[in-house]
Amino acid sequence: MSARAAQDRDPGLQPERTRLAWRRTTLTGTVCAVLAVKTALHGGASAAGIVASALCCLLWLCFLHLAHRRLRALTATNTPVPLAPRKATAAVLCTVATALCGAALVF
Repeated sequence: MSARAAQDRDPGLQPERTRLAWRRTTLTGTVCAVLAVKTALHGGASAAGIVASALCCLLWLCFLHLAHRRLRALTATNTPVPLAPRKATAAVLCTVATALCGAALVF
């Protein structure tokens, strides 16, 4: 890429898309947590269902915290820093664990 093309690039578009992706993922996690609680309480609450839905909600809160911190980092500067590998791993683990809790509630 030439120096002229690098100067013409609008750096605001990529952080905006990333911000929207984090918001979509957070919204999806919210829906999953609500459905987990609904599934656990449907037809009578069992101890395993309550524990699984509580764990799902806890994982959602952890992901929400990570997403909020990332969104603040994206809006803090014009050139945001890359996501740290530890935080990316934590976000992935929260997402996968939430999916596993949801699957445990269904089966």
